[in-house]
Amino acid sequence: MIDVSALPVPFDRHVEPVRPEWIDYNGHMNVSYYVLAFDNATDTFFEAMDFGAAWRTRSGRSFFAVEGHIRYLGELRPGERLAVTIQLLGADAKRIHYFHTMTNAATGALAATAEFLSLHVDMADRRSAPFAPADRARIDAVARAHAVLPRPEAAGRRVSMQPLRATGANG
Repeated sequence: MIDVSALPVPFDRHVEPVRPEWIDYNGHMNVSYYVLAFDNATDTFFEAMDFGAAWRTRSGRSFFAVEGHIRYLGELRPGERLAVTIQLLGADAKRIHYFHTMTNAATGALAATAEFLSLHVDMADRRSAPFAPADRARIDAVARAHAVLPRPEAAGRRVSMQPLRATGANG
């Protein structure tokens, strides 16, 4: 069994290169690959909490992302490395809520943030299911450790702007 009390707070064990195929015509990482990098970081986090491939095989359970919000704040370019930290914001009987911060691994410059809500799923019927007690205990231990961190300013944000106003037939 994994000792989640030994995990870093926030979780900061995901670093990967910006791959050449991730670069778009603007010469920086394309938006779709930010999502991939955040997903890779989530896999690293879940594996560290014993929610990886071995757990899925033995439990028949998994997580499905059901909601997400990404902010693109800085460019990542070819040859750079990105680092992602993760903060567990909360959990209930069937869901976990977590926040990612992506930086340039060399400079520390903020590149993006992402906030996700994932649902615990029984893979036999592909429906939400409550966590097993041992799984919930690991999640709660990480949540308690992360509760000492300040809540990210961007957590809970939504996409918003003033609605367009009709200006008449001639604009």
